[in-house]
Amino acid sequence: MVLAVLGIAGCGDGSDGSGDTELTAVATTTQAGDLLRNVGGKRVEVRTLLGAGADPHGYEPRPSDVGSIAEAALVVKSGGDLDEWLDDLIGEAGSDGKRVTLIDSVQALGGDAHWWQDPRNAVRAVRAIERALVEVDPRGRRTYERNAAQYVRRLRALDRAIADCMAKVPERERKLVTTHDALGYFARRYDVEMVGAIIPSLSTQAQPSARDVDELVDQIRDKGVRAVFPETALNPKLESAIAREANARVGEGLWADALGPEGSDGETYLEAMASNTAAMVDGMTGGELSCRPPV
Repeated sequence: MVLAVLGIAGCGDGSDGSGDTELTAVATTTQAGDLLRNVGGKRVEVRTLLGAGADPHGYEPRPSDVGSIAEAALVVKSGGDLDEWLDDLIGEAGSDGKRVTLIDSVQALGGDAHWWQDPRNAVRAVRAIERALVEVDPRGRRTYERNAAQYVRRLRALDRAIADCMAKVPERERKLVTTHDALGYFARRYDVEMVGAIIPSLSTQAQPSARDVDELVDQIRDKGVRAVFPETALNPKLESAIAREANARVGEGLWADALGPEGSDGETYLEAMASNTAAMVDGMTGGELSCRPPV
């Protein structure tokens, strides 16, 4: 599916003497697609295989994905178990385009594939995308270097702003319970205690047992967790039930595995991270504090 180019402030003009698109690139996940779009600007047509709000853990590739990959000069894979299905698609497409796997360029946390939850990893991924685009399109070097530099400045500013917001939450209240184990990088970066997850797995395809749920309810009570945070892409029914049982609030939904649709507060990577931060500050403090990083 070809997604519309998002109007993101800070992108370069995407041209070196011409405003024409020079190449097609494919990204697997919405996060990888957004980073690629920021670096490529108008010079690159970005096709993102996963749509807004889609769950990459349960994605079923479509026949049209093969055609997109076959036409791409560059294929950007997020990495880990989120998009393992890409390798089969590349084989079917007979693609000879350059491939880059972003998780190979970041500071990974064990087998956790949700690397973008730490903006410092997004910076590393942007640099990997920049190098790959320059390799496949040397004439666009100035555009890619300019766009990457501008976007990296915004990512670093976002990282500082998130850190400032999370520091406002008292350490004893900086405790997180989410749908599944997708926020480990965020927790490590901003000194948040991961109390548990409804689905105690890095994948949403796992299912919690009754024992898992009972143990989590006890942990929420024992730790004094004030809010349980559902994920925007999944039905929050179980989160609501657990929150009631544990006398906790249901926090605002978090953008975990995918960005949101156009017009949502998770439309871009920057907006999704800012939205998550605001939701956590509000939920962790019982609505006593608010802080949303500017983007």
